Amino acid sequence: MSCGLTGPAREPHPPRTAAAAHHSTLHPSPPMATRAAAATLTAATSSLLRRSASLRPQVLRVPHRVPPRRFVRHIASSTNEEAAARAAAATADTGGPTIFDKIIAKEIPSSIVYEDENVLAFRDINPQAPVHVLVIPKVRDGLTGLDKAEPRHTEILGQLLYAAKVVAEKEGVANGYRVVINNGAEGCQSVYHLHLHVLGGRQMKWPPG
Repeated sequence: MSCGLTGPAREPHPPRTAAAAHHSTLHPSPPMATRAAAATLTAATSSLLRRSASLRPQVLRVPHRVPPRRFVRHIASSTNEEAAARAAAATADTGGPTIFDKIIAKEIPSSIVYEDENVLAFRDINPQAPVHVLVIPKVRDGLTGLDKAEPRHTEILGQLLYAAKVVAEKEGVANGYRVVINNGAEGCQSVYHLHLHVLGGRQMKWPPG
């Protein structure tokens, strides 16, 4: 006989089996499940962002086109030549000596390519081609430009063209070259002493500028 409260005795909790522990791991309580899901989502999002960065299309950068320096120089040179031609035309009829007269007299040095009794050929100091030679008559005789040619000039005009052919051969451009005569301001003539330009050493274009 025992003293105290009477009533049915409580059964002790049965020991936790391995199966119950495994079930608890697979099905955690709601708070733990929520934390686990959040962690998984965070990891997946980070991985996706890393992959997206590596797959992001590269932006094609198109460089700003800068006009070639040669083209810029050509524009500047053309502008200067046009200004010189206009200035020369203003004094063309005075009959005064030109820079070519000083070159013929050897008062100004030049790189002579060909010379005979009537013709002198020398390199242009502002070449427009690898080969650029000027061919001039030693005696102007009124030939400030081709437009001043008269019947008496027939012989010297032929000699100038023949000298141009000789110059081309001497300079190694006989297979292809250009002979140019600038006449008047609009023809960009800057020295009023008839002269031929022999240009070669590069592929010529057509039409000329």
